[in-house]
Amino acid sequence: MNKTMTALLGFFLLLATAANAAEITVISGGAIEPGLKAAAAAFEKQTGHKVSITFNTTPQMTKRVAAGDTFDVIIAPPAAVKQFAAAGRVDAGGVDVGRVGSGIAVRPGAPVPAIATADDVKKAVLEAESIVFNTASTGIYFENLLKKWGIYDDIKGKAVRYTTGAEVMKHALKGKGRELAFGPITEILLEKEHGLILVGPFPAEIQNYTSYIAVPMSAGTQKAVAQELVKFLGGPVGKPLFVAAGIE
Repeated sequence: MNKTMTALLGFFLLLATAANAAEITVISGGAIEPGLKAAAAAFEKQTGHKVSITFNTTPQMTKRVAAGDTFDVIIAPPAAVKQFAAAGRVDAGGVDVGRVGSGIAVRPGAPVPAIATADDVKKAVLEAESIVFNTASTGIYFENLLKKWGIYDDIKGKAVRYTTGAEVMKHALKGKGRELAFGPITEILLEKEHGLILVGPFPAEIQNYTSYIAVPMSAGTQKAVAQELVKFLGGPVGKPLFVAAGIE
């Protein structure tokens, strides 16, 4: 086969691939953003399909699904997926893509507290001039932890809340005084290049992990590709990309 024929064959193969390519829509929790973006890019490269991702908190996803919004794949914590399944909004065959722990961050130059034990964290919270956390899954857990310790009423006047972990970390970078930020470790690491300091994960005795399950939505328009993507995310190529991004 001469060079011209080879070039033509390659051109027609590209046309065929483009013709069969699909655009698949995904809605996901923001805590797994770095791993999901890397895995989606690998999927696009391998299959030629396009992956369009929307990041929302779990409460936001729950409201959107209840309102009838439809995507091809949803990636959410197990409790939310169970709720969606009971409402007939997702198919069977979900895949666990990983879990994200909670951590504590400070801006560059801010005092770094000891957080080796739960008592250390409690002391740091009480001594902080302000604390910042979200209103999503991680923030709800932290709020309940403060209530369990019996200090929520003491500190709620200095608490700053945002909808997402990303907003919390951006606030922390521009903060002042003895301020602590709490949120998913992945969200903290995303701002590391801008100077945000990961003090460390929550101590094991109070650590909270949020797991995420990828599952096709029942009303999705790209059924076969949705199943293919879900399988890919939990497979030998996709899964290590989540792990590399700090998602266990």
